[in-house]
Amino acid sequence: MNEVDRVSIEEIIKDLDLEVVYMPDDKKYYVSKQDINRTGLQFAGYFEYFVYDRIQIVGKTEYNFFSRMDTKTREEVLDKFFAYEIPALIVARNLEVKADVLKYAKKHNRVILSTKRNTTRLINKISNYLDDRLAPHTTLHGVLVDIYGTGVLIRGESGIGKSETALELVQRGHRLIADDAVEIKKLDDDRLVGRSPELLRHFLEVRGIGIIDVRSLYGVGAIKTTKKIDIIVHLEAWDETKYYDRLGLDKEYEEILETNVEKLIVPVKPGRNTAMILEVAAMNFRQKGMGYDAAQEFTKKLTQLIDKN
Repeated sequence: MNEVDRVSIEEIIKDLDLEVVYMPDDKKYYVSKQDINRTGLQFAGYFEYFVYDRIQIVGKTEYNFFSRMDTKTREEVLDKFFAYEIPALIVARNLEVKADVLKYAKKHNRVILSTKRNTTRLINKISNYLDDRLAPHTTLHGVLVDIYGTGVLIRGESGIGKSETALELVQRGHRLIADDAVEIKKLDDDRLVGRSPELLRHFLEVRGIGIIDVRSLYGVGAIKTTKKIDIIVHLEAWDETKYYDRLGLDKEYEEILETNVEKLIVPVKPGRNTAMILEVAAMNFRQKGMGYDAAQEFTKKLTQLIDKN
């Protein structure tokens, strides 16, 4: 299920090491928007299309411009500005928060924070933080591995051999990201990044043995914290009555967080080396990304041969 979170101002203060100038005791504020707003237009008195539900940033430019205003205009602007329910106002570069700013923040119970970071670094820091915390996300049952730099999400019914396949891939030198539960976040418009829940991180369940710690057994080179999901491989028990694509021309997709990801269906039966098949699938995916599609090339040569004869 697609979920969108909100982040409390208290969490932002702690995680980004911000200084509290004023924080009302009787009200909690949250941020649910990934974007931020610089207050230049509002400090100039223009409030049409004011996106007040974002974190508000004051840099040196806004600060110096607003400092040159006469007292009466400043107070009118501040009273109107803080009347909007902004999540917080953050002042960059350790600039002094003037008495009138503090006065109207207290009047309307608004949060004022400060930081020594310059404005550009502050905006980048907050934007990256909010992008990660507020990105649409979901949790899927499966195993995520990094095979030759390709993020492969292995899915299938319980007991089909997902974890055992991942273990063999780790022994072959590839890296485990998540087993059993994969937390997926949508970053940017079409970039899905997977990771393991904190409790399960680096652990792998092997039926008959139990839980193993991949990092302890195989070293830090065998694990990775996050990985972009490039392809999905669905393992299923071999069905003699079912048609399986033998050329690779038929493309299937699975939708995750409104993003289509290429999906391969791999039948499993005794004697098939599933780990090796996944290695080939990952290499073939990379080859397609470089502009060469073996299935299309084979079809092209076959068509040319038929036409010639």
